[in-house]
Amino acid sequence: MNNHSLPLCVDCDGTLLRTDLLHEAVFMLAKQYPPGLFLLPFWLLKGKAYVKEKLTQHVVFDWSTLPLNQDVIAQIKIAREKGRKIVLATASPMLWAEGIAKHVGLFDEVMATQEYLNLSGANKAKQLVSRFGERGFDYVGNSSTDLKVWRHAHTAIVASSNRSLIRNAMNASEALDVIPVKRAGLLSYIKALRVHQWLKNVLVFIPMLAAYKLDAPEALIASSLAFIAFSLCASSVYVLNDLLDLESDRQHVRKCRRPFAAATIPLWQGVLMVPVLLAVALAIALMLPQDFLIVLVVYYAMTMAYSFRLKRQVIVDVMMLAGLYTMRIIAGAAAANVIPSFWLLAFSMFIFLDLAMIKRYSELLVTLQQSKETAAGRGYTVNDLPVLMSLGASAGLGSVLIFSLYLHSPDVSEHYESVFWLWLLPPILLYWVSRLWMKAHRGEVDDDPVVFAVRDWQSLVVLALSAGCILAAIFL
Repeated sequence: MNNHSLPLCVDCDGTLLRTDLLHEAVFMLAKQYPPGLFLLPFWLLKGKAYVKEKLTQHVVFDWSTLPLNQDVIAQIKIAREKGRKIVLATASPMLWAEGIAKHVGLFDEVMATQEYLNLSGANKAKQLVSRFGERGFDYVGNSSTDLKVWRHAHTAIVASSNRSLIRNAMNASEALDVIPVKRAGLLSYIKALRVHQWLKNVLVFIPMLAAYKLDAPEALIASSLAFIAFSLCASSVYVLNDLLDLESDRQHVRKCRRPFAAATIPLWQGVLMVPVLLAVALAIALMLPQDFLIVLVVYYAMTMAYSFRLKRQVIVDVMMLAGLYTMRIIAGAAAANVIPSFWLLAFSMFIFLDLAMIKRYSELLVTLQQSKETAAGRGYTVNDLPVLMSLGASAGLGSVLIFSLYLHSPDVSEHYESVFWLWLLPPILLYWVSRLWMKAHRGEVDDDPVVFAVRDWQSLVVLALSAGCILAAIFL
């Protein structure tokens, strides 16, 4: 029988889509119907098909946001041009299968899980043979489960670069074709952990420096361990946040390139990364004073509250972001056994609120450029841009005012030889805060202003000048 006359049957999860709908649905359940997470174990007791049926009742997909495998799409289009019948054969529920088939617009027929029959593995093979006959169809799949289908297909088309899977598929079928899929490299995992964001955790060293403990090696070691613990804990949160924000990230012009949103890294790997990173962070925290462990736990609880709910609450979200920055200061103080001063905490809260406002302003500006009214996953509208700018700029200027008042405190004259040099810092800070808002207004600031500052040469010059003024105040 001519291969070009056979129907082309295509799997959905991991083949047509670069992701798995069942995994996606579980994370969407956490946002669209949180009680479902507690019911999920009981649903599983009744079988996988029942779980999928319940998920269809509580989870609604935006099919336009899901990442398609463009190489598979190209093969489908070639087959259609040759007049072949295209069938979507998937273990996903029929409701989802029909939704994605309608969105793609290339399928003539849909076969999917219905009621208590999970259309996967042997069940899928039986249905396809019943519909098209033994060796009467070609099948595109991507996992070892599909070997049971390839044994009955005319041609096994493997949408994967897994050598073991390709070898087994070759033994299972009379003919073989391969659609290579690029695997995630080390850079993808580094990006998923957002290692560049670890720069924020340098804040844990601030209390040690402010307490003039540079000559205390135990404080330096404790602060270094705190930095590692906070970085791993933060990465655990970043991964969880990305898993929960898949849909909104895919609608963002830059966040859509994140490894989980782009399906570069499988979601199940992210599920494993979250507890492992957190466990290592807690293990390191146990080596430090108990107060640090308490602060780390509170920080994690705050980030969880932010990720699940508070990030969608106007103003509350930026207050939480500023608070999370300040928690790093408090954690550093707990690790180094020092008490942070009122001036340090006050300055931190205002400057971090300023940075949080810039972050939201930049995200909202991207939304305006995309001709949308509201930011995906946020509670703001484009009409809030002027308010965010005024509040953020006020917070930034307020932080400079607090620093200026601090220069009048008795502690300053006790620790610095020449306070005159410190009075050069307020105008430097005023310049930096004002320029950062100017850049944000022009749309030149990334989502995270801290990352922008590290790449911005003028911000680095400001940092160098500030360090020079402090050193001059100490030694001159």
